[in-house]
Amino acid sequence: MSDKVEVGPPYLTRYERARIVGARALQISYGAPVLMQMENISLPPIKLATEELNARVLPIGIRRQFNNGRFQIVPIQWLKDGQYVAQIDPQEELVKFKK
Repeated sequence: MSDKVEVGPPYLTRYERARIVGARALQISYGAPVLMQMENISLPPIKLATEELNARVLPIGIRRQFNNGRFQIVPIQWLKDGQYVAQIDPQEELVKFKK
């Protein structure tokens, strides 16, 4: 197994991020222990899950599939945060596609 992302973007997409935060927030709301030391443990579960993801302490991997059916499980520690990587430049023109 190589230490590089072979399929998909080299960052965490917003959909993957939403899925991870939502699933982890649900676990925390059901009583799962928080995986990092925090000063204010009385935060809402969604905020706690977001902080854990930003600190990259979650032992989670993203399963990304190739077109031929093979897949790669990418640990989130390998991925950059797509929230900041994939931003649109406001000076750039938007391309409109015709049907």
